[in-house]
Amino acid sequence: MALTIGVIGATGMAGSTITNEALKQGLTVKAFVRNGNKANEMFGDRVTVKATDVFDIQVADLAGLDVVVDAFSPGHDPSKAHQHLELAEHLVELARGHEKPRLFFILGAASLSIGNGKRLIDQLEGLPNKENFIATPRAQSEEYQFLTGLKDVNWVAVSPSANFVPGDLAPYELGTDQLLRNASGKSEVTSGTMGKVIVDEIVTPSHHNERFTVVNK
Repeated sequence: MALTIGVIGATGMAGSTITNEALKQGLTVKAFVRNGNKANEMFGDRVTVKATDVFDIQVADLAGLDVVVDAFSPGHDPSKAHQHLELAEHLVELARGHEKPRLFFILGAASLSIGNGKRLIDQLEGLPNKENFIATPRAQSEEYQFLTGLKDVNWVAVSPSANFVPGDLAPYELGTDQLLRNASGKSEVTSGTMGKVIVDEIVTPSHHNERFTVVNK
């Protein structure tokens, strides 16, 4: 039986590639978006569209879904970065105590280890211009810490490399908690690669209540 998934933020950079890859692999998709017209223009009748504020999503909205992917982005306004953690908390409350839907979170790279007991967030905190960008890495690091403390929720998370950029699927390497770099020393992953990796994990789960990471080779 084909899987049915929900994608929160389905019209965004990550969400759109996940949605298209899911459709390519024969999954049924419910798109949770702010702008229903935009979703209809992008996907037509290939998906079911639920236009809503993400914090208004309720248990009934998740009925029948095998997996919910949190590809939500509040944008670049640092005053909204806290919504990463708040949405994770909201989804966990909806799914707590149930095997389905499995929750799939897209984290930032900041919580990944860079060696010597340090995480990328520790390095970022030492930069002189950090207040221009630090709110989102902080929030997503807190989101990861929140997830690691869960006992009664079926979840998985993926962290991109240091640079997460638009682009097609490329050869890639998977890892766990260490920031990855390719043979040229570059830590970058494209949206096409992320979409493929996420849908492959949905179709054939190999991570349970843990985070993994990916880099373009």
